[in-house]
Amino acid sequence: MTRTRQPSEPTVPTPTVPTTPSRVAFVGSGPGDPGLLTLRARDLLAAADVVVLDRLMREDAVLRHARADVQIVDAGHGENGQELTHAVRAKLVVRAAKSVPSGGLVVRLMDGDPATFNGLVEEVRACRKAGISFDVVPGVSAASAVATYAGVPLTSKATPAVHVLNADQPGLDLARYGANDDTMVILGSTPSIGAVLDGLLESGRPSETQVVLVERATTVRQSSWTTTLGDAETAIPGATGHLSAAVVSPNVALRDEFSWFETKPLFGWKVLVPRTQAQAGSMIERLAAYGAVADVVPTISVEPPRTPQQMEKAVRGLVTGRYEWIGFTSTNAVRAVRERFEELGLDARAFAGLKVAAVGGVTADALRDWGINPDLVPTGEQSAAGLLEVWPEFDDLLDPINRVLLPRADIATDTLVAGLREMGWEVDDVTAYRTVRAAPPAQHVRDAIKGGDYDAVVFTSSSTVRNLVGIAGKPHAATVVACIGPATAKTAQEHGLRVDVLAPEASAVSLVDALAGHGVGLKVAAAEAGTPVQRPSDKRPASRRRAR
Repeated sequence: MTRTRQPSEPTVPTPTVPTTPSRVAFVGSGPGDPGLLTLRARDLLAAADVVVLDRLMREDAVLRHARADVQIVDAGHGENGQELTHAVRAKLVVRAAKSVPSGGLVVRLMDGDPATFNGLVEEVRACRKAGISFDVVPGVSAASAVATYAGVPLTSKATPAVHVLNADQPGLDLARYGANDDTMVILGSTPSIGAVLDGLLESGRPSETQVVLVERATTVRQSSWTTTLGDAETAIPGATGHLSAAVVSPNVALRDEFSWFETKPLFGWKVLVPRTQAQAGSMIERLAAYGAVADVVPTISVEPPRTPQQMEKAVRGLVTGRYEWIGFTSTNAVRAVRERFEELGLDARAFAGLKVAAVGGVTADALRDWGINPDLVPTGEQSAAGLLEVWPEFDDLLDPINRVLLPRADIATDTLVAGLREMGWEVDDVTAYRTVRAAPPAQHVRDAIKGGDYDAVVFTSSSTVRNLVGIAGKPHAATVVACIGPATAKTAQEHGLRVDVLAPEASAVSLVDALAGHGVGLKVAAAEAGTPVQRPSDKRPASRRRAR
């Protein structure tokens, strides 16, 4: 009997919504210096929804590259300060990956290189078990960077081999390393590093073998010193807990020739930067390049004008062709006008046909970031006086309009306005923003300023001098005072400060460069006198010094 199969009703497939799985990028952050991040690491941080930190990389260094809404997870230590285990960190990474939306990205920053003395294996296995895809981005390893920053070449003709040991790994067989002169880089906790050095001595390495001990490696707080295997036990500062590594090598003898990091002009200096965090970025980076630590203390707060009508009228006049020129005397003015434009639905195209002047290179860069290439920037002194020197006089035959717009701070001086009027221009001096004195810093910061804990202070305007003295008091007499220009220096002197450094150009970069030149001068003077190099803060009476 043959059965005939009846045709079935066509089956309509249930539509599915495709989803893109989240992923984890295990990224090497380097051994401590934020500048050692790779380009790939920077790009991934910019795209990350969540960043899971390790022990060394600071949150502020991450936020420099990440989005404003990024979530930061600390996987270095627990709530009570205890170091987290690899298993706990793996759970944090998986939890973060499951929390992000479809297609989200979790960047797991790992100290040094992910595949070198890290818990990469455990965390990768946890991701595989949870069905989470991952990438691995190598980083600069402490194995090479620590020795390099301490001025010790890893290899030479006499030392062709390098051994890297994790001192915290139990059961290390040190006997194999006792009879050779190979370079040994020992990483781990302070007690474990000490135990390995003792083990090398017991295994046959001579007691006079030179050793470099490094604290806070590759950061501007790094310190390193040379000892021997025989003296290492007493040389290791067990109380500090910041020992990063020990390097055992005949190449330690080359330190005087190869030292490059700790010999920077401002190495170890603590510099006070009285600016807002948003304005201080270039100075912080420049100071770090010279080996200094920057502490930012805001002295002013930038706020909108109390009544916006004046700015609105000026913007309307700008769009309708009321002005021949617009002059920007600060990055704050650029920011204020740009924000007003965006509120009104305008963009840089409204500047078509208008001549644009900028007081200096930094302000010009802010305009270029907006898509506006300034027509006039002084090449000499970058100030109101310098801008006046290059500003053309009004010519009724060549200039169809005789009016200039100056969007400025409420406390701006009249130098530029008066000078332009003398040259025949009509000037609309408009308050684009207000500068108000910031709240006083914390008590310990005020004590540090007045007590001389800072080696230098860099003043970028007269208002920063007045406001810093007003909210925190006068810097100590031992503190080096650096000023951006003659007007700022005059204000500092009026407040009883000795000006040690004057920038040759009115820019933040030039100011820091001039301070670095002063640091070089101090080193040269100490060398000629045959005395140890001292930081300015070392010149205070011993009773007034505080631990850094």
